[in-house]
Amino acid sequence: MDRDIAHALAGFAEQSGRGLDGLDRKALFAQLEERHRELLAAIAWFLDERQPDGAMRIANALARFWTATGRLEEGSQLFGHILAAANGSEAYFGRACFEAGLVEFWRGDDDRASALHRRALEVGRRSGDATISALALTGLARIALRSNQLDDAQQLCREALTASQGEGSPLGRANALHVLGVAAQMAGNLSDAREFMGERMVLARELGQYGGIAAEAANLAMVEHQLGDLDRTEALACEALEIALRREDEWMFPYLLSRLAAVAAERRELERAATLIGAADAMMAAQGAAWPPDERPHYERTVSTLASAMGDAGFENARARGQTLATHQAVELALAATPPDVR
Repeated sequence: MDRDIAHALAGFAEQSGRGLDGLDRKALFAQLEERHRELLAAIAWFLDERQPDGAMRIANALARFWTATGRLEEGSQLFGHILAAANGSEAYFGRACFEAGLVEFWRGDDDRASALHRRALEVGRRSGDATISALALTGLARIALRSNQLDDAQQLCREALTASQGEGSPLGRANALHVLGVAAQMAGNLSDAREFMGERMVLARELGQYGGIAAEAANLAMVEHQLGDLDRTEALACEALEIALRREDEWMFPYLLSRLAAVAAERRELERAATLIGAADAMMAAQGAAWPPDERPHYERTVSTLASAMGDAGFENARARGQTLATHQAVELALAATPPDVR
């Protein structure tokens, strides 16, 4: 490893990271997977050479890749080493604290996530970086949601919207709208949730962020489900799943399977619903992830409904079958109008 190669790898990571929300996600993930060892070696080189900015550039770009490929433990350890050594630019450091905080959030370690987001917020405010400030505030809002502190979460998101007003990058605003929609949904303010999520979807479409479109379609499906519109719920969840399938975004699959399982349960398609829940369980376990605070109550409600309707033994048998499905079988079952025989 030499200087030129290390900097070229940092540029490659950043360019790939910017494209991960598009339809080229599959190809970009394949490239990142192929060159992952080189990228880790470049991080090590930058740290050895006491050039933390280069290490942070790569880690910030790879954070979503690590999350989506189930490398949460590895990402946590790498960010820990990088941030312990960092004394470089505040822009890279603030973003690294935010990205590391998200990794910890998805690992379920809210204490570490909170500490990292607060560091990011300090950096953002000190340096006048509105994007970092807004991202950090939404990170703290996610943690507040997990502990059901809905008022605090919404206040943090409104602060993030204020911070992101007039900034060149819409990233902070997009994150704030996303978490505000989730908070409104959890608080039962479904009309507000629909408005925030709709605005976030419009912004994602304008930016060509297919990942953002799919994420908000999934969240809006949850809102429509609570409003009692099963057809709209199913349509949105299927749109999100089809986009995720095109992008091979397996991180989203369990959330959408859970959503479609809830619809199937209400339609009394009990075996199908329980099988989808089992497939979602297996996917979450494979990712090493925990259900986020807006998803868990709905997932648990579906599980409870199915166990009650089918009996514990019947439910667990169908759930176990779902846990054995290959990913493509589970997705086909979720999208199928008439469920195939998966026995």
